[in-house]
Amino acid sequence: MLAPALGDVTVTDLRVLTGGASRATWAFDAHTASGVRALILRTGPPDDVHAGMELEAAALRRAAATGAPVPEIIAADNSPAALGNPFLICEFIGGETIVPKIARTLDDTSRARLLRQCAQALAAIHRADPAGIGLVASDPLHEWRHRLDEMGDTTATFEWAFRWLELHRPPATPPVLVHGDFRMGNLIVDDTGLAAVLDWELTHIGEALDDLAWFCIRAWRFGAPASRGAGGLGSIEDFVTAYEEAGGTPVDRVALRWWLVAATLRWGVICRYQYERHRSGLTRSVELAAIGRRVCETEYDLLNLLEAS
Repeated sequence: MLAPALGDVTVTDLRVLTGGASRATWAFDAHTASGVRALILRTGPPDDVHAGMELEAAALRRAAATGAPVPEIIAADNSPAALGNPFLICEFIGGETIVPKIARTLDDTSRARLLRQCAQALAAIHRADPAGIGLVASDPLHEWRHRLDEMGDTTATFEWAFRWLELHRPPATPPVLVHGDFRMGNLIVDDTGLAAVLDWELTHIGEALDDLAWFCIRAWRFGAPASRGAGGLGSIEDFVTAYEEAGGTPVDRVALRWWLVAATLRWGVICRYQYERHRSGLTRSVELAAIGRRVCETEYDLLNLLEAS
């Protein structure tokens, strides 16, 4: 599976890095005629939620073409023939992804720099051509309404949020390549700031505001104050301004608030969905059960957002 890209290869030092909720990540060294390359393997069973490995790789290549900081793709295959599951292999990029560790290394200057770099990365991603690689358009209200209905469960707060979103939806903006899970925790950060954007399994065609708002919900501040509402790094206004200055489409601030409500509701439905995977026995996991307890947090956030709207 590596030979077409790298020639004869010997693999050493294979080690698991994470066993995530959907896909596992491994690191290894590939010894080739030209030297040793540090690589990453991601693998997991196919499902109806996440992009296939070949589609994820195609989206990464499109983003790389516009200057987004992403790992180089070595190989990707939707077939389980080689490893028992579909897989994606990319270059290893050094740095840190664990948000509390990153936060301890940042001062005001480096935090502001990282915020600008995140905005610049999103602007580059949104400039990428999403056509012709198999990406599909995704409507957030339809998608998360369907997910919630599939579980046969809801809450009064969720229903109020869905109703509010339906009644106040802003005009659609031009479709772009959407990362789908752009947030702290899915970014590699090193001494120079943002090194790479990871975890593209939720990529789709949608609106740029989808990515911008997702970065700014309370869950991804990781305990930082509301004054640093954009990823715990800085203000939402500073983030959006940096995005526009980097060539991103001008952002309607009223529409962005709608998308913040939608993103918060989405996180609430995801929390309920992850718990359902545990409760149903599909994937028994203390981690997934604990995520289910966060449904009430998102209800609190939604009530605050809707009260201010």
